[in-house]
Amino acid sequence: MNQLMTKEELNDFLEKEFPQVNKNFEILKVSDKNFSMLMHISSEHLRPGATVSGPTMFLLADVTFYLATLSIIGPKSLTVTTNCSINFLRKPNEKNLISEARILKLGKTLSVGDVLIYSEDIDEPVAHASLTYSIPKD
Repeated sequence: MNQLMTKEELNDFLEKEFPQVNKNFEILKVSDKNFSMLMHISSEHLRPGATVSGPTMFLLADVTFYLATLSIIGPKSLTVTTNCSINFLRKPNEKNLISEARILKLGKTLSVGDVLIYSEDIDEPVAHASLTYSIPKD
C-alpha cells in the first residue's frame, strides 16, 4: 500500500469537506503502515462521571479510519462506513484522545481494519473499533 495523500492534503480535505468537526482533530502520523490522530477533548465531549462519551470515541474511530483509507486511495469523499463495531475497554480520563489505525485489507471496493483509541496518560487502549468502508467506483 502506497501513500497517495500527505498529512497536509488530508488536513485540507478534512477542513473543506467536514468543517463542522475539523477543529477537533489533529493528524499526527501518516504513512502506508502508520496512521494516527489526536482529538482535542473539551466539555462538549464529556458525559456524567467525568469521562469521554461513547459517541465521541466512535467519531474519532470513524474519522481516523476514513482518513487512513483516503491517505492510500486518494480523496474519494464518497467512501463511506458500511460497518463499525466498537468495544469500550476502560474509562478514559478527561484528556485528549489518540487513535491509531491499521488497514488489514484494502481492495477495490472495501477497506477493512481497526482503530485503537488511547486516552492521554493511560497506557492501555480505552476503546477498540473494527471498521469496513465501501470505496466508490472511479
